[in-house]
Amino acid sequence: MISQDGGAFCMAVDSTDMAAQAEQYHKTSAVVTAALGRLLTAASMMGILLKGEKDSVTLRLAGDGPAGVLIAVSDSRGNVKAYTGNSVVELPLNPYGKLDVSGAVGKNGTLTVIKDLGMKEPYIGQTPIVSGEIAEDITHYFAVSEQTPTVCALGVLVRPDLTVQAAGGFLLQLLPGAEDGMIDRLEKNIEGLPPVSRMIADGITPEEICRKALEGFSPEILDVQEAGYRCDCSRQRVERALKSLGKAELEQMAEEQETVQVECHFCDKKYTFSRNEILQYTKSLSEGGIN
Repeated sequence: MISQDGGAFCMAVDSTDMAAQAEQYHKTSAVVTAALGRLLTAASMMGILLKGEKDSVTLRLAGDGPAGVLIAVSDSRGNVKAYTGNSVVELPLNPYGKLDVSGAVGKNGTLTVIKDLGMKEPYIGQTPIVSGEIAEDITHYFAVSEQTPTVCALGVLVRPDLTVQAAGGFLLQLLPGAEDGMIDRLEKNIEGLPPVSRMIADGITPEEICRKALEGFSPEILDVQEAGYRCDCSRQRVERALKSLGKAELEQMAEEQETVQVECHFCDKKYTFSRNEILQYTKSLSEGGIN
């Protein structure tokens, strides 16, 4: 959604189903569900900002907290997949009585954004973790790496039974030519908003969230997109990954194991390959002149 004068842009997403799917795949504890849900929500919105149909963006949050490395990948339609280095982390609530996402992620480390835009090399931007709360880290990334004034809000509500009650987020960005008066009004709008996860839980739609953020600027809808948690793994992709290990490693693998099982990090799907299949891959590598 964009303001009538073209000075500001806002995007919002209800990522409840995405975060719930991630929790079901990875069996995450409450605080990890909140952290991974926030990161995949940000990735989904940043994916929508991509131009090319086959473009993708990967967010890699590597902090010094017990959750380990968190990764979320989005295509240009906002479909995401994600995983974490450690699915189960138990921490006391933070001083505000909320899940301690910052404690799980850590306050020291890096946020790396990798954009595959179909070029020879991907675009890679990296900024230090600011707080580990993720939304602030995304805001900092946009300011430093893309020089785009941005407000990012992310939130995940987790029920006592560890299922996801609500998840969502919004990005508000200033566009070239935005006037100082607009900035002041937008700041007041943002300050008056409840937490984004609470708005989603209360049934407020992404469109309504954008209208609240851009109140007073006659916002117009640019596009509406359906997105979900979707893993694009396949047996063919795993075959290519195995072949990339090289002939020597595959031969050793075939010698030591009757079958080889590869598990997808993003959706836990398992692919099984027989010894004969592995040996066939080594043969194809030899015939192709690859050692």
